Amino acid sequence: MKNLIPFAVGLSFKTAPVALRERLAVLPTRLAEAGQRLKDHGGLAEAVLVSTCNRVELYGAAESADGLEELLGSLAQEKADVRPYIYLHTGESAARHLFAVASGLESLAIGETEITGQIKNAYEVAVQAKLTGRVTNCLFQKALQTVKAIRSQTQIGRGATSIGSVAVQLGEKIFGAGLKGKTVMIIGAGKMGEACVKHLAKNGAAAIIVANRSLERAESLAAEFGGRAVNYMDDGLMAMREADIVISSTGCPETILDREDVEGVMRYRPNRPLVLIDIAVPRDIAANAQSLENVFLYNIDDLEAIVRENVRMREQELASCHQIIDKHTAELMAKLEGPSRRPELSQPEPRIPWGVQGQMAGCAK
Repeated sequence: MKNLIPFAVGLSFKTAPVALRERLAVLPTRLAEAGQRLKDHGGLAEAVLVSTCNRVELYGAAESADGLEELLGSLAQEKADVRPYIYLHTGESAARHLFAVASGLESLAIGETEITGQIKNAYEVAVQAKLTGRVTNCLFQKALQTVKAIRSQTQIGRGATSIGSVAVQLGEKIFGAGLKGKTVMIIGAGKMGEACVKHLAKNGAAAIIVANRSLERAESLAAEFGGRAVNYMDDGLMAMREADIVISSTGCPETILDREDVEGVMRYRPNRPLVLIDIAVPRDIAANAQSLENVFLYNIDDLEAIVRENVRMREQELASCHQIIDKHTAELMAKLEGPSRRPELSQPEPRIPWGVQGQMAGCAK
């Protein structure tokens, strides 16, 4: 039996600018095709290609790690020397790298969970395309086990780390778990407000109202979320009576929502909390609106302070996360090296925990 070396070769936001990452990026619908091409051209035994906005990586198994940097660079449509930006891991180092990436430890926002789904999808695509084998199946199955252990045994995923996700955190804190049935209103159709609404909509908000001076821009953003648009000057305060969360992000040089305005809105919604998130600079909402009963007002400084504290909390958990990764890496390497030296002890592969179906080389328990 040939001795295959696990490897991970790639570049990320830590090593390469976006202008270079986008040249190597692969659309989700092209992962199988590109992975097959890299496997064939590189003479690889196994291959899993991962491509996100922050990284392009190739995981696999081969008899030698020679030429892997140039192989990854071949993804670029126009020839480019990407070697100064590429990292290469083999053996235990490759496993540690994948486990850290899948757990969100190598992400821009430490501990974020979106990357786990992206890694899962890349692996499933490779399995369906018959690009994987015993080494990569063991590697990615162990990655999932590592993610579960880190999520259950550490606090790395606790606390939001973006302005949009903090908006969700605040809403859930006030209204209880989940935002199901809640209405979100955005005042101003800027990028920051849009990012907040995306997070809120993704986490169960039932309805979206977009209020803007320009009704045309409001209609465009509202259509994206299946919401409705209103002209803020004409119908903004009336629409606000329906809202549970209001996010204001206009570019106005002065306050657009006074205490008296909010007080008038609250008369039509007795005993219903109203969360006001003011992410405009200068501020859109008068600070003294906070004194009204059932009104919860947060400005950009409040949200950024929460983000900073959550990031500090996550960073404190890194040592515990890496201890778990070391343990799972040792278990994986023992599994890979043992059966590869004693083929007669190999067993049928277990069911893939991510629900992947199809033929795969065995990963003995």
